[in-house]
Amino acid sequence: MHVDETGPAGAPPLLLLHGGGVGGWMWRPTLAALRHPVRALVPDLPGHGRSASDPYRSHAETLAGLEVLLEERASSGSVVAGFSLGAQLAVLLAARRPELVADAVVVSAQARPLPLAGPTLALLGLSAPLARVPWFARLQARELLVPDELLPEYVAGSAAITRATLLASVGENLRFTVPDGWGASGSALVVVGGAERRVMRDSARLLHDAHPGSELRVVPRAGHGLPLEHPERMAAMLDERLARLDR
Repeated sequence: MHVDETGPAGAPPLLLLHGGGVGGWMWRPTLAALRHPVRALVPDLPGHGRSASDPYRSHAETLAGLEVLLEERASSGSVVAGFSLGAQLAVLLAARRPELVADAVVVSAQARPLPLAGPTLALLGLSAPLARVPWFARLQARELLVPDELLPEYVAGSAAITRATLLASVGENLRFTVPDGWGASGSALVVVGGAERRVMRDSARLLHDAHPGSELRVVPRAGHGLPLEHPERMAAMLDERLARLDR
């Protein structure tokens, strides 16, 4: 798994987990807007970006790689922030290895399984070749609110995603439920856009209700793509969480 590491060695560690279909590059605007110094760990998850040659197989396998990453580079406890697919991984990481996660920032994590996941995945499998078509990738980028300056990376990354990665990652996303141990993990901020689909807003409530130490924040008028649409808001939330850990 390719990982970019930036920032001062002694700064608080911040692990940023991107969503499905994008890559670690999605966090660049957020990192640029941060005021708090951090040592940022930004992986390209399996099957994505510079890790595209290693297919996404499961949340469990990816989680094992993330555990090793934190054990080796940030064993004292990190702020872990994730978006969509990455947010589900952040929840799992906090639930399974709370000693590695000082604080979890969970943005737009679906936690209510879709009842028709099978037919949805079948249709996705048939349409998978479209991901390699630039005009279709640009339409998808609009749905994710990818800014123009990052569009070339989205289109290139979309072309590199295999059918196996697409089906595995989306399948895990659609079947995700609140894991055991989530409520006993450290502090957490659960974030959802006010303009997101109801399943996303209901999922945020489920995650918040299951975690006594969490805070729920609904960002008015924001859609599914908050870190890309409003990186300054995302950075402000991360600065707030980092400042809390300094106290």
